[in-house]
Amino acid sequence: MIVQQRMEVAEKLGNYILSADEQWIAAKDRAARENPWFAPEFIELSLKNIANNYLQSKALSTVVSRYGITDAPKNIKEIGIIMAGNIPLVGFHDLLCVFLSGHTSVVKLSSKDAVLLPHLVEKMKEWNPAISNNIRFADRLNNCDAYIATGSSNSSLYFEQYFGKYPHIIRRNRTSVAILDGTETKEELEMIADDVYQYFGLGCRNVTKIFVPEGYDFVPILDAFRKYDWLADHNKYKNNYDYQLAVLIINKKFYMTNGSIVLYEDPSVFSPISQLNYGFYKEKAAIVAELEQNSDIQCITGKGFIPFGNAQCPSITDFADGVDTLKFLLEL
Repeated sequence: MIVQQRMEVAEKLGNYILSADEQWIAAKDRAARENPWFAPEFIELSLKNIANNYLQSKALSTVVSRYGITDAPKNIKEIGIIMAGNIPLVGFHDLLCVFLSGHTSVVKLSSKDAVLLPHLVEKMKEWNPAISNNIRFADRLNNCDAYIATGSSNSSLYFEQYFGKYPHIIRRNRTSVAILDGTETKEELEMIADDVYQYFGLGCRNVTKIFVPEGYDFVPILDAFRKYDWLADHNKYKNNYDYQLAVLIINKKFYMTNGSIVLYEDPSVFSPISQLNYGFYKEKAAIVAELEQNSDIQCITGKGFIPFGNAQCPSITDFADGVDTLKFLLEL
C-alpha cells in the first residue's frame, strides 16, 4: 500500500468510529460487558479522542510530512506490539504508527481489551484487503524484527529479558500530576476532575497526585469533583473506594472525601484507584524542577503545562514516555 492509501484508510476509520453503524454499536456493547472497567462513557471518550486527534486528514498529513514517510520502507519489518488493557484502545497509537510507517504489525492483545481493535481491523481489511498483509493478531510474538511492549513495571522486566536483544520500546508504569496555585476557577477545578476521574484513574495520563500551595482550601475542589459522583455507583470502583477509606480509618490517618474519592497526603505520585494523593509546596519552581526529573511522570497539568482537562487528549505526535515511536520505526 502506498502512503496515500494508508492515510485514506485511517481517515475512513476515524469516520467509522464516530458513526452509528449497528455492528460497531454491538462491538462497543460487547467490550463494555466483557470488561466492567470499560464503562460505555469512557469507551466513547477514548474513541472520540482517537477519531478527532489521530485520524483526521490534517493530523495524518502533518505526521506524514513531518517524518517524510514514503510509500514503503526500504526494508519492511515485522513489529511485535504487546498491548496493555487499562483503558479502551490504549494501544491504538502504536498500531497507527506502525501502519503509517509501512511496516507490518503483529499484535498481542490484552485479554481486557480484545474486542474493539479486532473489529476495527476487520473493517479496514474490508475496505482494503491488502491490509491483511499489514496487520495480524497472534498469541505469541516470535521472530519479530522489533518490539513495542507496554505493561507494568514488573512486566517490563520480563519484556527486557525476552526482547532486549531486538530493537525495542518497552514501557512501564507511569502516572501524571497537577500543579495548582489556588486561583483556579470552578470550571478549572471541574476540568481537573476530568483528569483525575476519567477511565477511573487507570491511565498513565490520569492525574494521581496534586501539588497545592501551603494553606490550600480543599473544599472547592472536593465540591467540583462531585461532577463524578456517579462513579460511586460503579460496583468495582466503589469496592476500591470502600477499601481505601477503611484502611485510612483503621490506621487513624487524616483524609478528606466527598463520597467518591479520598484525598490523602502522601509523598508518592502513584495512588490507588479512588484515592488522590496531594502534597504541599512553598515554591512552585522547586516542585516543577523536581517533577521534571521524575521518570515516573507521564505529563504535568497546570498553568504553563498541559491545560487542565486535557491530560487524556494527546495529539498524534504526543508519544508515550516521551519516546518517539515513529522515529524508532523509520530508523529500523
